Amino acid sequence: MNYQKFFLLFSTLTVALILVAPVVEAQNTAATSKPTSSAQVEVIQFHSEHRCMTCNKIEALTRETLKSYPSLTFSLVNVDDPKNEKKAEAFEATGTALFLYNSKTGKKKDLTDFAFMHAKNKEKFIEGLKKEIDAFLKM
Repeated sequence: MNYQKFFLLFSTLTVALILVAPVVEAQNTAATSKPTSSAQVEVIQFHSEHRCMTCNKIEALTRETLKSYPSLTFSLVNVDDPKNEKKAEAFEATGTALFLYNSKTGKKKDLTDFAFMHAKNKEKFIEGLKKEIDAFLKM
């Protein structure tokens, strides 16, 4: 009988850790990275409170791609947080979405479909995102 209680407790704790770990990780990475005062172009990833594996993969691949673009900023924006409501509305983002945004000109490029289509292929994602960024920078 003690083994059954131990197994139940162990199982419950394991499930709790599995459910809480992604939330803690998301909170730890929610800060903007690579801010520069002269940066005009920003890569913005919107997400909801509960993030899926694909959303996390899009973030990781985007961050990796942006290592080649030190002047660009990356923002991770939780659409469920009331303080982000206006920004989410401006981009019509209600969940996971990826955008290029030029704060000086106001131009936006929605890369959400691209991101979901290529999230499982690291090389295609990075190569494609670089092409999109390069084209956007020339606009």
